[in-house]
Amino acid sequence: MNENRQHGIDVELDNEVAQGHYSNLAIISHSTSEFILDFAAMLPGLPKAKVKSRIILTPEHAKRLLLSLQENISRYETNVGRIELVQPQINSEFGQKLN
Repeated sequence: MNENRQHGIDVELDNEVAQGHYSNLAIISHSTSEFILDFAAMLPGLPKAKVKSRIILTPEHAKRLLLSLQENISRYETNVGRIELVQPQINSEFGQKLN
């Protein structure tokens, strides 16, 4: 197991979780008490995206995540360059993403 100290908090990261999951699609839904983030992989030739991980957050933590992502993207773009967004092409007949 790998242990890290971030922002004064002891964080334990086991080897299996450290491998992570590839995701190129995030589906976000919410209720009055929680935000649900489903991370999925949509791959060519497969008929549907497969959810690899689900994270459930309180609204307050969802907003903290948003602010943290904004801050980190700003730092990234300052150091590496602007992240350009390209609109994915969708094949409307089959509902599949085109590459």
